[in-house]
Amino acid sequence: MDEIDRAILRELQVDGRIPYADLGPKVGLSPSAARLRLQRLIDAKAVQVVGVTDPMTMGRQTMALLGLHIDGDPRAVADELSRHDEVVYAVLTAGTFDLFVEVVCARPHDLLDFVNDVVREVEGVTSVENFPYFGIHTHRFLWHVD
Repeated sequence: MDEIDRAILRELQVDGRIPYADLGPKVGLSPSAARLRLQRLIDAKAVQVVGVTDPMTMGRQTMALLGLHIDGDPRAVADELSRHDEVVYAVLTAGTFDLFVEVVCARPHDLLDFVNDVVREVEGVTSVENFPYFGIHTHRFLWHVD
């Protein structure tokens, strides 16, 4: 991956729907060359073009990261929790927590219900620490492309 590839990725992070006619000049290429470069990155699986929804605009106003301690296999807990619509992702860790789970719910009391009625009831979960996100625009999906 060279500097032009990285420039393309930086531009896509700002606007994933940027037209090639705009992308090319921003990264020093013609529109057709920018299209070929991006296609090469997609074919190499260095880039995945997807739509990302904003939970806040979809009626889900409460987001939180849950830190879980697990007695047993955290993969089984991650698999079980991932079956629920509230779960955005689950990440196994080798740190203080065995598992992080990001959840989105319509309202704060829905988050409380999900933690108490679903998460705490999963076999192996010994404790849950809740890290809620407050306000709008708290989530960023930007990776620094160096």
